[in-house]
Amino acid sequence: MSDTLSCCNSSHPLLLTSPFLAPSFSGLDLLYDLKLVFIPLYSAVVLVACSGNLLLLFLIWHNKKRHNTTNFLISNLALVDLVMCIFCVPLTASYAFDQRGWVFGPHMCHFVTVMQSAAVYAAVLSLMAIAVDRYVVVAYPIRKRAGCQFCCGLVALIWLSSLALSTPTALHTVYLDLRAAGLQMAVCEEFWDGQERGRLIYSCFILFFSYFLPLAAVSISYCAISYQLKQRTTSGLTACPELRSARAAWGRRRRKTFCLLLVSVLCFAFSWLPLQVVNLICDLDTDFSILGKDYVNIIQVSSHLFAMSSACYNPFIYASLHDKFLSCLCHHFLNKKQKLYDRAY
Repeated sequence: MSDTLSCCNSSHPLLLTSPFLAPSFSGLDLLYDLKLVFIPLYSAVVLVACSGNLLLLFLIWHNKKRHNTTNFLISNLALVDLVMCIFCVPLTASYAFDQRGWVFGPHMCHFVTVMQSAAVYAAVLSLMAIAVDRYVVVAYPIRKRAGCQFCCGLVALIWLSSLALSTPTALHTVYLDLRAAGLQMAVCEEFWDGQERGRLIYSCFILFFSYFLPLAAVSISYCAISYQLKQRTTSGLTACPELRSARAAWGRRRRKTFCLLLVSVLCFAFSWLPLQVVNLICDLDTDFSILGKDYVNIIQVSSHLFAMSSACYNPFIYASLHDKFLSCLCHHFLNKKQKLYDRAY
């Protein structure tokens, strides 16, 4: 699991689908035979994720009433998903199924590797920031919310931290043009030659940071929020009926908003779990006796596709938890259509 983030640029190469590895892996023929199955699935992920997340970004930024810390971070998650769909999904699919290997040149090799890993780190940091923000909103309801400047600074800090955490991946990514060796191909891989201990340490850090840490953060936040709401409910029992009703409605809104975070984290975690497990097995079992040389390519491509599907979920989660999502979207486009009609006539 030298790189559970960049997916295709790992020290046990992506998916082991590069042609120069073909003599050792008979499963490549099976993978190429299933190209017509995987390419439409990858295309569907890109189409759904890009359209959904663009609409989500439009809805949040079009309405100034939605410019709060939580929605800024949700926008950042949508931006992360777009980055994944633009830089990770198409190029990884091409690298996996094109027998020429990496055809996008050395500069794109390093750029894509960094952006892929940074995108996952940014998603993790955004989810943890939302967890903290939700607790602050519930625990200190009368405190003034953070302004636009603070939110922009927070998003910038998330991306700068993500790029910094991706430094080991960038330093160990190598582009090799093998035409000089008589092979009509090039590879873009992450090599930790002679630094196996460092590779394993970084792999363990990635697994902890990108999987267990966000789950722990949202669990702690959920418990703290539940405690705060329970305390308010108990203290409000002696209040007048109108105040009790207002507090109950406020609590329901806060719980519903927190469900957005909870479901987002669970979708993110379960989507990436297969790839995390497969990469860990490949790190520990370099002979592929567990996964099998005939099937390791199919297993890795399938788990990678499932991980990339996480980019599709947030727009649907947001729409299902916010009753006015679709109505606002329809209202805007209907108004646009009406204005165009009025101008034409």
